[in-house]
Amino acid sequence: MSEFQSFEMEEKDANLGKVEISPEVIEVISSIAATEVEGVSAMRGNFASGVVERLGKKTLGKGVKVELSEDGINIDVYVTMSFGVSIPDTAEKIQVNIRQTLHTMTALEPNRIDVHVVGVQFEGKLDQIEEADEF
Repeated sequence: MSEFQSFEMEEKDANLGKVEISPEVIEVISSIAATEVEGVSAMRGNFASGVVERLGKKTLGKGVKVELSEDGINIDVYVTMSFGVSIPDTAEKIQVNIRQTLHTMTALEPNRIDVHVVGVQFEGKLDQIEEADEF
């Protein structure tokens, strides 16, 4: 695990104190920004987040891993894309949207945003899965 637990913002006025942003906040912002992109079907979570979701608690940072290091902020995004979209174009849109959203909300500039496509969602499969879960 990284030795950095939060990212300290630049101090504009030393009399007011400091602002720290935890990696979990960056994960949530990045996850929401990624799901806003057309062509992203779902975010991939791990086993623990899947169990927590089934118990009723939604994990907002699902599918995003943030690493704070001396080099800067590195973000890994794990997505399932819809069938028929251009994967390179959609991945670039994800990177741009995450970068813009993070800059707007936190004034942070990530060092890297790596998009990992872990699956393709075919039309109709999601509806079948949701119907099976209802019974």
